[in-house]
Amino acid sequence: MGRITETVKVLLIANIIFFFGAGYLGDYAYKIFALWFPENPNFGIWQIITHMFMHGSFSHILFNMFALYMFGSLLEQYLGQNKFLFIYLSAGLGAAGLQILFSYIGYNNAYQTYIDAGVSPQEISDMFESVRKTGEYRVYSSIPKDVSNQLFSNYLTPMVGASGAIFGILAAFAVVYPNLPLFIIFIPIPIKAKYLIGGYFLMNLFSAVTGVTLLGPSNTAYWAHIGGAVIGFITMYYWKKNSFEENRWN
Repeated sequence: MGRITETVKVLLIANIIFFFGAGYLGDYAYKIFALWFPENPNFGIWQIITHMFMHGSFSHILFNMFALYMFGSLLEQYLGQNKFLFIYLSAGLGAAGLQILFSYIGYNNAYQTYIDAGVSPQEISDMFESVRKTGEYRVYSSIPKDVSNQLFSNYLTPMVGASGAIFGILAAFAVVYPNLPLFIIFIPIPIKAKYLIGGYFLMNLFSAVTGVTLLGPSNTAYWAHIGGAVIGFITMYYWKKNSFEENRWN
């Protein structure tokens, strides 16, 4: 570890300010700055940026900021401020885009199941309003519970966190320093960055596809992780292939 670079320092401070500010403002902060499903009236276009600085718990921000601290400065030294910030923000945007896409797929499938069961769009809209106010909705015996959960969770659950941007940084780091040995607590042997980060990506991909949680809470936005990592990898691979000299760790 070397010194903390300027962009990483600013991002750390911004995330910490948002975290404690949200703790002070409470639900209002999440209503304004978290990324809501576009069909939800709380949605605002600015949220595709602000959600990257919001976190749901202390452990959430701790993990993300620790990863930014560990990998970000070395990557920024290699890329420079502008390119590093571009990867960070574009990975965060890619994460939001892919998560919203899969949320829409789940939402539309569940919505159509309700329509096919004879529930009118107005009745569905009334249930959304009821859930927002009371947390309860009408149960239809002809509609599986998991379908109802999918419809309302996609509509009502906001997305927060820098995880997508962090996955972009991790993926870019693995491209630049694939053979850099890394250590994990409780594992006494070094693991090359490409295997450690690649393995972590595959675990998240497995959870995104199957819905089976291997790491983290069950409501983790795994597709956001995948989207961020893909953007970070593609961007860094292109830049390295076309603009940068081979690094000494390769």
